[in-house]
Amino acid sequence: MSYDLVCLGNPLLDIQVNVDKEYLDKYNLKENDAILAEESHMPIFKEILEKKDVILVAGGAAQNTARGAQYVLPENSVVYFGSVGKDIYADKLIEANKSVGLTTAYMVHDNIATGKCAALINGLNRSLVTDLAAANHFKPSHLEKEENWKLVEGAKVFYIGGFHLTVSPDAIKLLGKHAAETGKDFIMNFSAPFIPEFFKDPLNECLPYADYIICNESEAAAYAKAHGLETQDLTEIAKHVAQSPKVNTKKPRTVIFTQGTDATLAVAYNDTTKEFNIQSFPVHALDVSKIVDTNGAGDAFAAGFTAGLVQGEDLSKSVDMGHWLAKLSIQEVGPSFPFPKQSYA
Repeated sequence: MSYDLVCLGNPLLDIQVNVDKEYLDKYNLKENDAILAEESHMPIFKEILEKKDVILVAGGAAQNTARGAQYVLPENSVVYFGSVGKDIYADKLIEANKSVGLTTAYMVHDNIATGKCAALINGLNRSLVTDLAAANHFKPSHLEKEENWKLVEGAKVFYIGGFHLTVSPDAIKLLGKHAAETGKDFIMNFSAPFIPEFFKDPLNECLPYADYIICNESEAAAYAKAHGLETQDLTEIAKHVAQSPKVNTKKPRTVIFTQGTDATLAVAYNDTTKEFNIQSFPVHALDVSKIVDTNGAGDAFAAGFTAGLVQGEDLSKSVDMGHWLAKLSIQEVGPSFPFPKQSYA
């Protein structure tokens, strides 16, 4: 069986709970941030599991995007690669993915626990603290297994979550080389400010394979700082990313910067003509009273956008599909979508 979209990322069980600012301060956490857990953060997971309002959701940014893309696309369109433990948490992930029709091709570890993410919600803000655990042990060899490489060869589009740069850049490059050689679309998401800041080298190793790059304004600023760009202008930062080295120069590179409720910026660079195409796309308006949870809004945008590319839509319509799906998602609890299933129109 073949799937049009292959996604690679870090599968996590999201443990979502409401907290106050005091709780964030206790662990020196920022209101809108995403970090890898250090030893000092580990008590968080036990503490929040004991809270009455705790919600368990199948998570991990790229897995959220894979689920969202499958929500939009026809049945059996998406397969997701990642690494989990052999435990009840992995069972919950598989069950949650099956419920929305997402196929998983996990690498399973007998002696390492499934990763988890504390999603600490404070009003409309969220702070994410991740213990990668098994997700940190994905190997390129899993992709190279005959049955898995057939899935790679059968795909039209690849989506890579930036968090996987902390795990296996070699796996990302393996997929990137295949995409470049076959002319398939390769999408990368920066995912969090700490990726361009602290994983600059693996990011720069993998970016040459990317035809589309997605990030938000905070991640763009972190990229600019890490690369010594003396500008905070998003268009200028996008231009720098767009014209950075690229393997498949037959395709222009498009950089997409989301800005919350502000318009989404898209900058494309054609290596042949040396010209930029700069566009701006307004988001779908939504009354603040209808916003339930913004956790996963960026993943939902990436899902809708990626689904558009899979369906052969142009940039404008793909971005609009991203805005539409993000609007649906923030009216739900956690990175999820309404049922009965709604269709983009």
